[in-house]
Amino acid sequence: MRMKSNAVSRSVFFDLAKRPLGGIAKAVGRVVLAGVVAGLVFSAPALANSKYAGIVVDAKTGKVLYGEDADQLRYPASLTKMMTLYLTFEALEAGRISKSTPVAFSKKAAAEPPSKLGVRAGKAITVEQAVLSLVTRSANDAATALGELLGGSEQRFARMMTNKARALGMTRTTYRNANGLPNTEQKTTARDQARLGLALRQHFPQYYDYFSTRSFRFGKQTIGNHNRLLGNVRGVDGIKTGYTRASGFNLVTSAQLDGRSIVAVVMGGTSGGARDAQMRKLVAKYMPAASRRGNGNLIAEAPAAPVEAVTETAVAEAQAVAAAAPAASPASDLPNTGPVPDFRYTGESVTNVEMAYAAAKPASDNPVLAAKAAPNTLDAQGATLARQAAVSADVDTQITNSVAKAEASAGAAARQSADVQPQGWVIQIGATSDKAQAMTLLGNAKEKGGKVLRDATPFTVAFGDGTAQVYRARFGGFDDQNKAVNACKVLKKKGFACWASQQ
Repeated sequence: MRMKSNAVSRSVFFDLAKRPLGGIAKAVGRVVLAGVVAGLVFSAPALANSKYAGIVVDAKTGKVLYGEDADQLRYPASLTKMMTLYLTFEALEAGRISKSTPVAFSKKAAAEPPSKLGVRAGKAITVEQAVLSLVTRSANDAATALGELLGGSEQRFARMMTNKARALGMTRTTYRNANGLPNTEQKTTARDQARLGLALRQHFPQYYDYFSTRSFRFGKQTIGNHNRLLGNVRGVDGIKTGYTRASGFNLVTSAQLDGRSIVAVVMGGTSGGARDAQMRKLVAKYMPAASRRGNGNLIAEAPAAPVEAVTETAVAEAQAVAAAAPAASPASDLPNTGPVPDFRYTGESVTNVEMAYAAAKPASDNPVLAAKAAPNTLDAQGATLARQAAVSADVDTQITNSVAKAEASAGAAARQSADVQPQGWVIQIGATSDKAQAMTLLGNAKEKGGKVLRDATPFTVAFGDGTAQVYRARFGGFDDQNKAVNACKVLKKKGFACWASQQ
């Protein structure tokens, strides 16, 4: 019915445009024409662009204020870097890396196409410089380098990203790389991107200000932010832009004003200007509708599934390479990369990917706004969609295929380990192929750790397929994150590697 109404509007528009008018009729015609045009402009994405999807969520209550094809699969493009940054912030918070940790650029990272920093292979920048380059220039080479640092390889890091997406409730998102460059298997939805935007705000308030960076100095360059709404729309404080030819122009926006707060997503814009104009309208229309009440604790993270065959050795090797890499010389190594290029997905389109992975058709063409929809909150509607996906064999098989292997490996590993694994916050101090060595390492750490490990429980976790097992040496029994992180700080001073995580 909505499309029929729009078709009528377009018919009226073209009739008025063709018909010669005079006198009072001309004046009246101009008024009518202006009104029709105004209505069409706001609904233009749905009318003219099958790639369009959008959602607005009240960041304090989780209520969905607006939705348009919010659960249809789309290519994320550089919105992918939001998850790369989420995992980077997580590693920073756990103490596995610091802002000054060197990020080495491999040949693969250095060879990524623009938009990029242009750091040469074998050189390094700091984690903080990498974060700023992702937020502002959306640097593909820096995203790959971060993925290799944190995951040991970009392929392993992509599995970590997908697993983290599942833990955050992003049920329809699959990652294949750290930067969002073309890959036909890398897909998401507007709803999932809203969840990720909310999670970044909720879980990492100490790092969230990076997204409001207008520009930063790198050598002789001043690198500006691609997000044109920063400083131009009241209340907007981030988050991320994205573009490829197949995805169209994407934008996730956070805005806070007068005690209200929203996260909005626009995907598939026909141009950067059209995307920004649509986002301005969404913010203007739905910010006043947001609530001033609510605590904003909307995204409860479940533990992410372990990634198969990701050993600490691989990560340690990547970090050792980074530490040995010479710092980049920004003034000479980084040419002006110019505008973002026009990337292409060979032989694929949004349409044929939707056909392959489409969920069962809902009762309404707009499941977010349907009168019989589930309670109008992000979690409630997400749960409904998850149940729909569960009864669709095609969706279940194809969308979850990317993590099935990891989950099977994790289950096998759990069966292989005879140790009782404490729940809650744990710390890990190393990994070895020999269980006795892992227990010896735990004993040495217990002796040197003093009171911070007095009540901690040492245990090992076996990972592998039986032919290449790795035993992870861990301590459990920490009441909260602060106690686990403090224990790591003490052990690091004693010469032990250490990181904290939630079991």
